[in-house]
Order: sequence, then C-alpha cells, then structure tokens
Amino acid sequence: MNERGFRYVGPAELRAAVRTGDGGRRIGSAGDFEAWAGEQPVAELAEPFTYVVGLDGVLRLAPRRSEHVGCAGGQRVLGAGEIGFVRETGRWGVGEVSNQSTGYCPDLTSWAAVARALDAVGLRRPSGFTYEVVFRRCTGCQEYNIVREDDYVCVFCGGELPTVWNVDPTA
Repeated sequence: MNERGFRYVGPAELRAAVRTGDGGRRIGSAGDFEAWAGEQPVAELAEPFTYVVGLDGVLRLAPRRSEHVGCAGGQRVLGAGEIGFVRETGRWGVGEVSNQSTGYCPDLTSWAAVARALDAVGLRRPSGFTYEVVFRRCTGCQEYNIVREDDYVCVFCGGELPTVWNVDPTA
C-alpha cells in the first residue's frame, strides 16, 4: 500500500492549469453517490468516469475526459483511473475500474485504497481492477512506459524496464 500517495508526473502544463477549488465531486457516502448519480444524464452513466482517491481516502469523480490532476485538485492521490457504474436490482455497483491514469501512473497496489473508498460508499465492486495498467519509467531514457503482455522493454529506447514500480523516484 502506498499511503504517501502518488505524485502527478504528467505534463507540467496540465498541472499548471489546475486552479484553487478545482477537483472532482467528493463522494464520501452512499447519499453523496446517489445525489451525484441522480444529476448525471442517463447516457453519461453508461460511460466510464475519471476518478481519484484523495489522500483522505475519499473517492472523487469527474467526467471521463477530465484530467486526473484536475479531478485531484493538483494533489497527490492514493489511486486514479477510470470507473464505470452499473445499477442492478435497485443497487449501484462498479462494472469496471482501472488504474489507467497516465498523469499519476499508479501502481497496481493502489487497488487497496480504491477498494476502501468504494466500500465506504457502499458500492458493490470487483475483487480487483477489471483492467490493470502496469506503468514503468525507463532507467535509461527516463520515459514513462505502459508494459504490455509482460514485455518489460522500453518502447522509446529498447532498454530493459524494471519489474517493480519506479515511476516516481521520490515515492
């Protein structure tokens, strides 16, 4: 578990665009989620949303095309990615959830914080990410990579990528 949080490592211009008061909708309870879901157009609820879990352990949601750094108000996060919701038998649940955030590049260990945040809201959830993204930083060229099919080779320079998460050297 990375309780210190993941620092934003994406493009500086996106971080610079975040203003005081920015941030996704705070979802700290079942009532918060019900109110938020009731405000969403039905067509939007069929698509995934941008999410972060703040250092306070609370889920925050924003429209899908939102930047994670904006959803987080520029702060460190315990988790980030995309999430989709389903309503079955009168109850909300998570249909899909990933750690896909190229701004924060969270490790798969972030699932623990995401699960706790979803449990706090009372949302049914899967036992882990439904789509896992493995992020690594090349120690040669310093570029960020997404590892596909367990091929730990940098797509930029061909160098070998570490097998352990190393995206943020300050973490």
